[in-house]
Amino acid sequence: MSPRSAPAPAPRRLLPPLLLLLLPLLALTPPARAVSFQLPTNARKCLREEIHKDVLVTGEYELSEQPGGRTDLKVTDSSGHILYSKEQASKGKFAFTTDDYDMFEICFENRLPVGHFRGPDQQIVLNTKHGVEAKNYEDVAKAEKLKPLEVELRRLEDLSEAIVNDFAYMKQREEEMRDTNESTSARVLYFSIFSMCCLVGLATWQVFYLRRFFKAKKLIE
Repeated sequence: MSPRSAPAPAPRRLLPPLLLLLLPLLALTPPARAVSFQLPTNARKCLREEIHKDVLVTGEYELSEQPGGRTDLKVTDSSGHILYSKEQASKGKFAFTTDDYDMFEICFENRLPVGHFRGPDQQIVLNTKHGVEAKNYEDVAKAEKLKPLEVELRRLEDLSEAIVNDFAYMKQREEEMRDTNESTSARVLYFSIFSMCCLVGLATWQVFYLRRFFKAKKLIE
């Protein structure tokens, strides 16, 4: 009997070269910002973050139960504009798009009526996302009827655009800081020159004043 030949191994599926080139960008995707903390009774805690302009921000929160108490949630910008507000928050989601580069604040405030027994601290879990990570690409794929590879390419395109915008903002901030440093250096130089002129003028005035004083006292000719 002739020996049977071993079956040929199944060919491996190779990723498209374009996707292989773009895979390193996936490592740059920021992770979801999940935060868990304790909120004492009749206390207020806020989380702040700076976010760029025209960025989608989503959040999901869940609070443990606290008999007799209530916790309110409020999301505001640096001007005090309320972007999201929820009284007696327990579990939910929120989303908004930034109008400008600003500092945004997410605040939880616990209130316990007088006479109620003070229980343990309330456990709060907050998960926020913004930019590419906040966008739901499954809905985009369904709406535009995209293939999985096309969805991945769309996500990588959005991610690369976000990275370019971040670098552009960093360059702008660097230029502003350089202009500020140059302006400060010029002001220090002008102030130093002005101080030197004042000292020279004061010394000259003192010399002439003392000369006239001594002449008046006939101490010198």
